[in-house]
Amino acid sequence: MKKSSKTELLDRRHVVGRLLEDRGGLLVVAGLGAPAWDITAAGGDQPLNFPLWGAMGSAAMVGLGLALAKPDRRVLVVTGDGEMLMGIGALATIAVQAPSNLAVVVIDNQHYGETGMQETHTGHGVDLAAMAAGAGIPFTATIRSEAELEAAVPVIRGRRGPVFYVAKVKADTPPKILPPREGAYLKDRFRVALLGDEAIL
Repeated sequence: MKKSSKTELLDRRHVVGRLLEDRGGLLVVAGLGAPAWDITAAGGDQPLNFPLWGAMGSAAMVGLGLALAKPDRRVLVVTGDGEMLMGIGALATIAVQAPSNLAVVVIDNQHYGETGMQETHTGHGVDLAAMAAGAGIPFTATIRSEAELEAAVPVIRGRRGPVFYVAKVKADTPPKILPPREGAYLKDRFRVALLGDEAIL
């Protein structure tokens, strides 16, 4: 049974590519490391992408703040299992604040990709979707197959949230497709793309 589940593991770049396909005005926050490379690989460097270069554990909370500030815009957080484990308390806060426009997707390869591919707790049975459900997030699920991914995309992109998905992916290391590294530039570019003239103080 264990062997069979491993054959179902998805390709991370394919998963993120499907999530961002025809994204329109979707606001995307990416956790540090591989999720930031993934969103950049999926559609190039986009002004409405906000990749985190540091602050491990904060992607879900940054997404929450953005969703609360802009309730008329859909917000997608793409993060990793290691980062979500580090910021696990965010799940309770997201559940209590209950932003209807927020979706969080954890790209779970069961490894810390940025520090040497050590196993994370999800490789030892920790279930992030169950933890999110226990925190009170109303819709949580795990994606393990192409069919489940296809069913998940419209939920992630449109269902009243918050929604939380874990996508089980292979523990490979695709080439890095890097967004800009300068935090101030990324922040200012994102603000202008989101707010237009309002961004000019």
